[in-house]
Amino acid sequence: MVNKLPFDPALHLRTDEDILNFLTQAFATHDAGLIAYALGVVMRLRGPSRVARESGLSREQLYRTLSGKGNPTLKTILAVLRSLGVDLAATAPRDMEGVAEAAGD
Repeated sequence: MVNKLPFDPALHLRTDEDILNFLTQAFATHDAGLIAYALGVVMRLRGPSRVARESGLSREQLYRTLSGKGNPTLKTILAVLRSLGVDLAATAPRDMEGVAEAAGD
């Protein structure tokens, strides 16, 4: 019998670029639970106390809202991203490129 251990993505996030790609992929899913989970993974990697201090949120609030079952507010997400050194930017989905230009014609 094979003993299966849970997968921990934090073990594979070695560089800032790895972390940025991980978060980008999570946001690309548009799945709020997965985005919260990914932010929680990076929070654990960077240190919950540090993220709490730099975001102005309590560790308890971070753990609660950044679990896969949490539902963080935009304010919380922005505070956590800022503490992680990540900016949030809006981009058009690939399948909508050119839609804005066509609408203006």
